[in-house]
Amino acid sequence: MNFEFQHITYALWALVGLLFWLISFFYWFRKAQLFLPKKYKKKGLPILRTLVFAVGVAGWIYIAIALAGPRRPLGMSKNTIDVNDIMIVLDLSRSMMAEDLKPNRVEAAKQKIKDFTALFPKDRIGIVIFAERVFTLLPLSTDLELINRMVDQIKLGPLGDGTNIGDALALAVGRLLQSQAKSKVILLLTDGVSNVGTLTPLQAAEMAATNKIKIYTVGIGGDKDARIPVGPNMFGVQRYQVIPGGSVDAKGLKEIADMTHGKAYMASNNKALQNVLTEINQMERTQIEHSGKVIYEELYFKYLLIGMLLFIGAELSRRLLLREGP
Repeated sequence: MNFEFQHITYALWALVGLLFWLISFFYWFRKAQLFLPKKYKKKGLPILRTLVFAVGVAGWIYIAIALAGPRRPLGMSKNTIDVNDIMIVLDLSRSMMAEDLKPNRVEAAKQKIKDFTALFPKDRIGIVIFAERVFTLLPLSTDLELINRMVDQIKLGPLGDGTNIGDALALAVGRLLQSQAKSKVILLLTDGVSNVGTLTPLQAAEMAATNKIKIYTVGIGGDKDARIPVGPNMFGVQRYQVIPGGSVDAKGLKEIADMTHGKAYMASNNKALQNVLTEINQMERTQIEHSGKVIYEELYFKYLLIGMLLFIGAELSRRLLLREGP
């Protein structure tokens, strides 16, 4: 029989009980009150007493097995949850330091991502960050605390200074290819024009469309006169520079969204991103298997019942048939 024990050491208590029962059965350590000559003593155990002894020992063995907690695994429970799988792709190029969104574009975007996860706690969310280089900050996860902690750690600088939208989208597509969800979404937040990378944004969008992945694009900012801080001058006054390359590539972002049957938004304020969240919430959800737990058939009661019946039978036989007693 394929079963396992939960508390194997608990069986020792039954062995202790068996030891005390053996002391009682064989009258060990008890002084005899009547002495018979050896020639009148029977050698060995009578057949009936031997049978009672075997029944009693078998009873204690079954009790020991019961105390060890036998159970048989029947399989894994299959819990399912309804989810969307969403990869957030966040631009960390230097222009995201512009202060037309307060306190600046990147900090405003980080707060929107945290608001997003709070509104959709059942969704699986991953994060790809990019500038000149691209990096998976977080694979798909439903752990809200982990997502917020990773978002708080986002800093500008380590990924260079370009805007590599194409490779970032391609990486997000690759992360979603193993997804079981029917609703697969990429949410792109950027304020610039793609100027570096192996793939163009439209090539990456074609990959997404082929794999039925929608891309929602959000152009952050949009103020043509937006400036980024470049450090203080010799008198300690903060200096600013007009963003190199101009404003958001609204036309390019719309082409990406249209190719994948998504939508394009401009986020000069919080309302645009809220529109994206509402749109995603209306999409069809799918059920995926969630990590379940093993289902067991508990067997201890059966062994305990058999053991107690055998033990009680042995003790009744001692008193009623063998005329033994305390």
